[in-house]
Amino acid sequence: MKVRIWDLPLRLFHWALAVCVTVSIVTGLTGGNAMQYHYWSGYALIALLVFRLVWGVIGSHHARFGNFVHGPGTVLRYVRGDDPRPAHLRAGHNPLGSLSVLALLTAVALQVISGLFANDDIFNAGPLTSYVSNRTSAIFTFYHTTIGQPLIYTLVGLHLAAIAYYAAVKRQNLVRPMLTGDIDAVADMPSARDTWAGRLLALIVVAAGGVLAWWISTLGSVSSY
Repeated sequence: MKVRIWDLPLRLFHWALAVCVTVSIVTGLTGGNAMQYHYWSGYALIALLVFRLVWGVIGSHHARFGNFVHGPGTVLRYVRGDDPRPAHLRAGHNPLGSLSVLALLTAVALQVISGLFANDDIFNAGPLTSYVSNRTSAIFTFYHTTIGQPLIYTLVGLHLAAIAYYAAVKRQNLVRPMLTGDIDAVADMPSARDTWAGRLLALIVVAAGGVLAWWISTLGSVSSY
């Protein structure tokens, strides 16, 4: 018997985030004309982050922050091999995985925010650059290029390494549930509410995030992330 743990909006968010982060990395390293796609992927990330923040409050059971964010004690016990959660509540992100999710979302958010104020003093400038001093913009630029960029690389690398570890050592496929949304059920395991009404609500939230991203893009004649 299967149980739905990842609703469709959350699964689409996951893969869209992966695509946008990849596009942002590749186009940022390429530069030149590719920067236009860099800008667009950055704006798309704003919409996605808005969705995830809202969906973490009103989304289905396993998507809500309150149902998968754990304290340091629980994380440490899990790392030591002692999962304090009952078997039926072990679906979704484990305590260490939840920490990884929060770290990656925070890093992406900081990268996007810093990009809004960053500039290269030549061709590219974030849409909000003119709203801060040159010194402040330089600080955001330093973070964006020197701290945030390698931080994203590190967290993405750790994420991929964890997927490979679970596949090779624990014989658990973490990718399939993020494609199908389902895992093998355990008695009393809560399932995700994945209705068309919920999907419509998710679409509205994403659209609102898109409007916010578009508005931000209009604040500067030239933008860069």
